[in-house]
Amino acid sequence: MTNPEHSSATEQLATMMSDADVIGEHVDDTSASAIEVADRGKAKIDWFIVAPAAAVILAVVGWGIASPTSFENFAANALSFVIENLGWAFVFFGTVFVGFMIVVATTKFGSIKLGGDDEEPEFRTVSWIAMMFAAGMGIGLMFYGASEPLTFYRDGVPGHEPNEVGTAMASALFHWTLHPWAIYAIVGLAIAYSTFRRGRRQLISSAFVPLLGKRKAEGFWGKLIDVLAIVATVFGTATSLGVGAIQIRAGLSASGIIDSPGTWTIVGIVGVLTLAFLVSALSGVGKGIQYVSNANMVMAALLAIFVFILGPTVSVLNLLPSSVASYFSQFFDMAGRTAISADGTAGEWLGSWTIFYWAWWISWSPFVGMFLARISRGRTIREFTVGVLVAPAMVSVIWFSIFGGTAIVFEQNGDSIWGDGSAETQLFSLLQSLPGGAIMGILAMILLSTFFITSADSASTVMGTLSQGGRTNATPIVSATWGLLTAIIGMVMLISGDSALPNLQSITIIAASPFLLVIIGLMFALVKDLKDDVVYVDYRSQKAFATQLARERRIYSEHLRAEEQKTRRKERLAERKQQGPIK
Repeated sequence: MTNPEHSSATEQLATMMSDADVIGEHVDDTSASAIEVADRGKAKIDWFIVAPAAAVILAVVGWGIASPTSFENFAANALSFVIENLGWAFVFFGTVFVGFMIVVATTKFGSIKLGGDDEEPEFRTVSWIAMMFAAGMGIGLMFYGASEPLTFYRDGVPGHEPNEVGTAMASALFHWTLHPWAIYAIVGLAIAYSTFRRGRRQLISSAFVPLLGKRKAEGFWGKLIDVLAIVATVFGTATSLGVGAIQIRAGLSASGIIDSPGTWTIVGIVGVLTLAFLVSALSGVGKGIQYVSNANMVMAALLAIFVFILGPTVSVLNLLPSSVASYFSQFFDMAGRTAISADGTAGEWLGSWTIFYWAWWISWSPFVGMFLARISRGRTIREFTVGVLVAPAMVSVIWFSIFGGTAIVFEQNGDSIWGDGSAETQLFSLLQSLPGGAIMGILAMILLSTFFITSADSASTVMGTLSQGGRTNATPIVSATWGLLTAIIGMVMLISGDSALPNLQSITIIAASPFLLVIIGLMFALVKDLKDDVVYVDYRSQKAFATQLARERRIYSEHLRAEEQKTRRKERLAERKQQGPIK
């Protein structure tokens, strides 16, 4: 039989038509309705992953307890080194990640399903979008929703003057919309594709099989990747828990429940909430966390509606379109801002804001990415990208317009909530400026507490999965242990010095720096995997075959025209001969 690769498209088509029955017998085998996932259901703890990760975490905890001043100095110096030498990488790749996801979604890769070709989504679209909100950044929105736009409005941003409403809102949206969710989307897409399309284990290292090969992905390099994922998750989650604890302390003071709460108040808050989380994790009752997550969304919605209705409603409505317009008009200015911007004065600002945020999102990406992967089976890459980038970004726009816009309007009207400049107090100052704000302040503290519990539970479950070779349902005691370590390290960072929030930011940036390389690698691994997907291979083959067939058709048409012209010339010559010589 002639090799199809060396035959013409016409010959291939003729051969396939003659063997149509054979093709029909096998065509359904290439589109399985479901792909079996490699799940090590009884996997033991992988100590080659757990031991190094735990050693790093315990070393940090021990250092912070034994020598808080030394630990604080190290964090500050290491932060300066990272910003000076790697700040450009965070800024540059943060935007590259956004562009990458847009390109993947808009090319032929976008039609590939995260599962079998005939597989349907596991969750309805409304439920799927609702679950994303529980995954992303609840504590952060509570902490920075009012304070960040207000800070940018009062102090300005590099290259801009104070009191620019559009710039203040655009800068806040830049930090909380497309960029963070693009980071989450890359990790989530890589895990979902590797797990549900290729049937590999549910590990970040498994997504590197096309780049490293199976042996290296399951060997030293793969284990190193999973160790970095655990370390990044621990510190990123600890930052969120610490931020939540700081704000709950501020709420207790604002409500008058505790006068002048200090370090022991922080210890007590973290201790009580950690105990609540441990009870939840060890009970193994998954539905309880689902109910709490749903309650989080309801309480957050009530809080936003309360401020929207009783606050400057018309001003907030005006801010919605103008904030989005300012965001897009200043996008490249914000995306290109580095330490050399504003005559070399932007470095410190970037370390406190943009670079910190990018590092925070990177540190959260293993946890949120795996969560997104788990709930997105059966969706196309295009659906996944649009859903993950657009829906949460819209929520952030609304949230910051309501809380940040209200804070800015109060500032303009002389009713400032700025106080002593502490970000943790400004949400409660805003709420208490409105009728019934004292009650809503208590609701806000409850919401922060439930965000604390659900974040710790979800992140520890992911770390348990990574610790047990990709086991879908990690052993509760393993997950609870990771959650306990996370809470402890958050507490240590909070009590390691007078500058609690800067300590949290510094350690997060340091811990996330190595994992930046992992996400960059995931892009290349994912593209290599997608290029070998049957859908994309068929697409390329279809284009090549169609091009070859069109070329052969053109050649054949040209041949027919040439033969027709040749025949006509012969006919005219024959006619001349019949007419005889011209006299």
